Amino acid sequence: MRVTVIDYKAGNLTSVLKALRHLGAEPEVTDCDLAMVEAAERIVLPGVGHFAATERLDETGLTPAIRAAIARGVPFLGICVGMQWLYAGSSEAPQQPGLGHFPESCTRFIESPEKVPHVGWNSLEVHNGSRLLAGVEPGEYVYFTHSYKGPVTEDTAATTFYIEPFAAAVERGNVMGVQFHPEKSGATGLKILGNFLGVSR
Repeated sequence: MRVTVIDYKAGNLTSVLKALRHLGAEPEVTDCDLAMVEAAERIVLPGVGHFAATERLDETGLTPAIRAAIARGVPFLGICVGMQWLYAGSSEAPQQPGLGHFPESCTRFIESPEKVPHVGWNSLEVHNGSRLLAGVEPGEYVYFTHSYKGPVTEDTAATTFYIEPFAAAVERGNVMGVQFHPEKSGATGLKILGNFLGVSR
């Protein structure tokens, strides 16, 4: 199975590609090939770092290409900042719009004695009906590293609590996102990536 992995020069792709290959997928990477996105069977957008780096998706024309692929029903998975990009934007870079598939915006954790960024393992509270998180039991742990987070809404597929509740995963139709890093989350993360590979159009 071919998976198109988007490289906007701010994500650590190595572990994502390794995990996808482990699951039997054939990942192909592009940072600007619009034809590759147009022909994609599945799209994964890994991301780390600052939300402003997603500007490259606009500059290369990948944003409208991804939007068109989503409209055709191509399954899409955003990871970490890749999930945050699915929202209207983020207070981390107010001048840089996101894809806007989800109308809300991402915000920084509120002031607290707890450390920010949130780094380490935390458990998931999975909402019923998620295809991405099928078979994930309540309380299973995944690995996070982030300072900004999405709000809990009707599109939230799983929540986690750190300082405050936030969206650990979102899902609407063929568009999915996870705030955590499934490629660094052991057997649970591989299960989630495997679920994404099995999602039918």
